Amino acid sequence: MDVADILARAEARSEALTEDELAVLLALPPRSAQEAALFAAAYRVKCRIIGKRVSIRGLIEAGNVCAKDCFYCGIRRSNKNVGRYSLDANEIEALAAEAKRFGYASIVIQSGEIESEEHTAFIEDVLRRIAPLDLGVTLSLGEQSQETYRRWREAGATRYLLRIETSNPELYAKLHPASHSWRRRVDALKALGRCGYQVGTGVMCALPGQTARDLARDIIFYRDIGAHMIGMGPWIPHHDAPLREPQDSRMPPSDKLHLALRMIAATRLFLHDANIAASTALQALADDGREQGIMAGANVIMPNMTDVKYRAAYQLYDGKPCLGENAALCRGCLERRLDAIGEKILYGQRGDSLRFRAAHAQADAAGA
Repeated sequence: MDVADILARAEARSEALTEDELAVLLALPPRSAQEAALFAAAYRVKCRIIGKRVSIRGLIEAGNVCAKDCFYCGIRRSNKNVGRYSLDANEIEALAAEAKRFGYASIVIQSGEIESEEHTAFIEDVLRRIAPLDLGVTLSLGEQSQETYRRWREAGATRYLLRIETSNPELYAKLHPASHSWRRRVDALKALGRCGYQVGTGVMCALPGQTARDLARDIIFYRDIGAHMIGMGPWIPHHDAPLREPQDSRMPPSDKLHLALRMIAATRLFLHDANIAASTALQALADDGREQGIMAGANVIMPNMTDVKYRAAYQLYDGKPCLGENAALCRGCLERRLDAIGEKILYGQRGDSLRFRAAHAQADAAGA
């Protein structure tokens, strides 16, 4: 296939590419001229649709207690070497207020997955406490019932991030114990849509056994599930998690980074108006990894608001950056880094998904 032709059509029109064409882009050699052209095309789309602007989500890691036992995760239930913590409502409220003072108009409340009435009511209380701050609130709290999602939506949450990790059920089964259901995760994403959330999902790149075809299908999945926000990054092993790279097929960190960047770029070229995050995991592989993510088409960054005394206990993978930097230092560093690549932070703006707005405008027009 002619890569130049693929890029031209993708740049001109959203959702223009086939699965085969996406797979071609994802399989481009790292650090090649064709890969550079891919990144440039995706960045042009990002600038045309969104501008040279980056939306900020202040990340609050509310706790690392988790009922799940995913084979790749450092806070999995079976890991006995991690000190567990849970922030109380006052601590979360204080961090949300600090994000507001920084000019961040949106936050993400993230934790391990817990399903209980006590936890559901706790999150409801937190959401009502922070409602006067008038922030965009993303929750990333895992699989829940539709009723729980509805309660949190009514209490003030506006977005929800639930990463599928892979749209391939067979690969998903290799990453999780038998008690974990790919179908239930998909059903949870559909429930979020019914509850009126801006729906976020995403995958890990460079998983053992994963192919360019798998990743191409992941991008198609984003469209089909109705995702408005995408959060994805490279898989990085954790020393206390069982998932390991086969010795004979280990991918160098630089190649992992470039695969993740190609995934960002291909997703931007397929879904022009989606919100796409430059994940912290990119920075774990290169000091300027997040900036490279922006230059490949991402438009969202999530600086960490969590107190440094908790950060070492919330490591999903090894090498997580900025464990010793407080939120104020992260803010100043981020400003300088983005300014160096000609991008500006959207202070005081929620940065809602344009894709979400467009979908609801179409629905309103159809119902008129």
